[in-house]
Amino acid sequence: MPDVRIGSPRGRWILLTTILGSSMALLDSTVVNVALPRIGGDLDANLSALQWTVNAYMLTLAGLILLGGSLGDRYGRRRIFVVGVVWFAAASLLCGLAPNAGILIAARALQGVGGALLTPGSLALIQASFHPDDRSRAVGLWSGFGGIGAAVGPFLGGWLVDGPGWRWVFLLNVPLALVCVPIALRHVPESGDDAEHGRFDVLGAALGALSLALVTYALIEADWITAAVGVALGVAFVYVEKRRPDPMMPPDIFASRQFTAVNLVTLCVYAALGGFFFLAVIQLQVVAGYSALGAGVALLPTTLLMLLLSARSGALAERIGPRIPLTVGPLVGAAGLLLMLRVGPDASYVTDVLPAVLVFGFGLVALVAPLTATVLASVNVARAGLASGINNAAARAAGLVAVAALPLLTGMGEEAYRSPAAFDDAFQQAMLWCAGLLVAGSALAFATVRRPPPDCRRPECLTHGSVTAPPLEGGRAKRRIG
Repeated sequence: MPDVRIGSPRGRWILLTTILGSSMALLDSTVVNVALPRIGGDLDANLSALQWTVNAYMLTLAGLILLGGSLGDRYGRRRIFVVGVVWFAAASLLCGLAPNAGILIAARALQGVGGALLTPGSLALIQASFHPDDRSRAVGLWSGFGGIGAAVGPFLGGWLVDGPGWRWVFLLNVPLALVCVPIALRHVPESGDDAEHGRFDVLGAALGALSLALVTYALIEADWITAAVGVALGVAFVYVEKRRPDPMMPPDIFASRQFTAVNLVTLCVYAALGGFFFLAVIQLQVVAGYSALGAGVALLPTTLLMLLLSARSGALAERIGPRIPLTVGPLVGAAGLLLMLRVGPDASYVTDVLPAVLVFGFGLVALVAPLTATVLASVNVARAGLASGINNAAARAAGLVAVAALPLLTGMGEEAYRSPAAFDDAFQQAMLWCAGLLVAGSALAFATVRRPPPDCRRPECLTHGSVTAPPLEGGRAKRRIG
């Protein structure tokens, strides 16, 4: 049984290294968007290159995050966590030194691989290391400080872009890794799962990631033949998963109608979020004339509201049930996106941007915590970690598809981000699409979500500040300490 106490020196070291590791991935998912206009200008990149700068990372992270958790169970969570941190830092260094957009995109894909290794590992290490009496508090501190990191991200990214330059958005990960790795090796106990002995579903992971990659490419390049191939590989992925004895994503988990329904809601909600946060920071810089720092800070209230109120939102949903929050939250978020239609040239922050950001933020507060709780409640307790991983991957996949699809749907040309008028016109259309997705998510939730049973699994990550995916929850399978 794990016996590390949270007040012990070892407990504090474990918290520090897991928070640092997860913050690397969390920061990168929020700060890079702020740097996109400057990256495009310095590397002479067109809009599709900027889309791939975001999506290459999301693609490998979403496609491999379930496999990353399984690798930690099999080969040791500390070992895979350390490998992920080193991998992520090396890829970040390559991003920071990239001489052109092609190398930057390739390095971003490598970053996503590192993120898929370290993201599930950081939470698993806490759950496997701390005494059961301290585990909930340790997870709370981990998720709370992670939320603070998410809040700091846009501010830090904007400051770096306007100051030392966008390359430091990536290079900052290197010193963080140099602190994180020695602490992990010295103070974190190794852990694994005795039950994890089957073969890895490498074929399933490859088919899933390749299908996502081809569909994303097809949407960015408007290549419908590639889209058909991507869809065919997606069908092959489902076929393979149905027939493997140890699938990465067991199809029978979708036998729960509630689980299937809430994942459909997740797809709608996080597609809207992914599209909004990709385009909004460009709109603020290119059209409204904000600096990178100004654009990053402008969206900060959304993350702060989630950080301050997500735990209370979860408690309210537990009392009244998730159906109302999951219906009302997306509608409030959609209202916030419609208010963003007022953000144009020379937009005032106080009268134009802030009201939209606040309304949008309150919508996210209402829906994120109940969404996670409903995912966990819809499956057997033993499969809670798997259910959370699938939901997290679905959210990231939805975001990357939205980033690929919205410029196509709005007629945004390759050079649109260099033209304030052209980008503003496309942004207005994109906000209508994103608002429509949130309304669709609300309708789905109203029609399908029901109150969970009283003895279901409750979330451990009560405080959450990420806008890219719902909080990742671990399982509670038997563990060994080595």
